[in-house]
Amino acid sequence: MPAAALHPRHWLRTTPEGLYVEPGGFHVDPVAPVERAVITHGHSDHARPGHRHVMATPATLAIMRRRLGDGAGGTLQPLGYGEAVRVGDVTVRLVPAGHVLGSAQVVLEHAGARAVVSGDYKRAPDATCAPFEPVFCDVFVTEATFGLPVFRHPPAHGEVARLLHSMTVFPERTHVVGAYALGKCQRVITLLRAAGYDRPIHLHGALMPLCDLYRDAGIDLGELRPATVADAAELRGALVLAPPGAIADRWARRLSDPVVALASGWMRVRQRARQRGVELPLVISDHADWDELVDTLRDVGAPEVWVTHGREEALVHQAGRMGIRARALSLLGFGEEGA
Repeated sequence: MPAAALHPRHWLRTTPEGLYVEPGGFHVDPVAPVERAVITHGHSDHARPGHRHVMATPATLAIMRRRLGDGAGGTLQPLGYGEAVRVGDVTVRLVPAGHVLGSAQVVLEHAGARAVVSGDYKRAPDATCAPFEPVFCDVFVTEATFGLPVFRHPPAHGEVARLLHSMTVFPERTHVVGAYALGKCQRVITLLRAAGYDRPIHLHGALMPLCDLYRDAGIDLGELRPATVADAAELRGALVLAPPGAIADRWARRLSDPVVALASGWMRVRQRARQRGVELPLVISDHADWDELVDTLRDVGAPEVWVTHGREEALVHQAGRMGIRARALSLLGFGEEGA
């Protein structure tokens, strides 16, 4: 940062609504309705309804319209990856975050300094979204959902191989996989297709609208069928995806001796799997694990890091060991994976 630059702590601050960019007059991922918002991605804890003016990638805006209807915002301004616009006295640019379709980091430049607000992100390969792009900056604002050394996610293709192996061992049982509607569902499907699974995949009705949106974005998901109207014979030995909270609903009684699986980074914690009645935990995460978080701190080269939510203390401590100044913002209103 040049000697005459104005450090981001003077113009980027927290408010009850969230992170506020004062010289631009806008919030990033505000948790309550505001005049102007820049949204990193479409998950409901980041993309909330009621803002007067919303800026995001075209894909994120499409997701918000699909999920929120008229609540997506009074006016919607698309901003493609790499494009730069001037908002007040701040230059805003969006770059890929690798989290879900359309997810972005917000690059903010003002008075000779640069801050990057990551939103949620991951570094692992994902065919359903653009890969994370490190951006050198003076302050990096990061999540820490899996910010503990115990969280080291295995390769996702290996977890899908475990699912397919179980289907071979128990060919008569229905395998039902809990997967969040935005991002996780589509990623699991593309991983299955990449592994050679070409049979129809049955979906709970709540998952279909966003799968249609992914298809509109050019992502091939293969043949998908509605699970909630299929008969018991069709579902015997089939693969079904459903929201995690719907696995035990009444429609699932038609499933043939189901093997219950759940795709989440939290499946690394055995107690969570047992509490959810999960027979086949699949450690597939759309967030960076511990090693990816630490690697990202190195890659962006920021001398200062702010941690928005998650396991803040451990990552702040690790940053200090790396010679990086760090502090926890402890922003409220952001959920765990798949919110």
